[in-house]
Amino acid sequence: MFRNPHSLFRALAIAEAISWTLLIAGLIIRATTGWALGVTIGGGIHGFIFLSYGATAILVALNNRWRVWPAVVALASAIVPYATIPVEIWLQRTGRLVGSWRLDATDDPRDRRWYDSLMRWFLRRPWVLGALIALAVVALFAVLLIIGPPGGRD
Repeated sequence: MFRNPHSLFRALAIAEAISWTLLIAGLIIRATTGWALGVTIGGGIHGFIFLSYGATAILVALNNRWRVWPAVVALASAIVPYATIPVEIWLQRTGRLVGSWRLDATDDPRDRRWYDSLMRWFLRRPWVLGALIALAVVALFAVLLIIGPPGGRD
């Protein structure tokens, strides 16, 4: 399904934009009808996808050897509604999403960084990597739910 970094990044960029729609719809419903459950549902979905997009952006940035600036732009785009889609287009047009998963070491000295062998091990086992990322996102999501929504509780 996600045979290359671009397909995974694109799927999460689109999902993040859709989740913004759910959150905004929930906010409109709450403002017009007073039904707060819409924000709870839309906000929960958006929060989970937001964290998943962030994890994906970091993974793709490491795999594709982005410099700091594109990685920061990719991460920050999740904060602005619908910005992940134009950022995905920009990253694709500038060649930053081209290529496959780096499963094997090469002679490139950048393949000898401390995390590269660990990343290759996980990339060869996508179910383990997916489960680990999902577990981390769920744990972070749970902590954030315990802390409470931005702006505090009513």
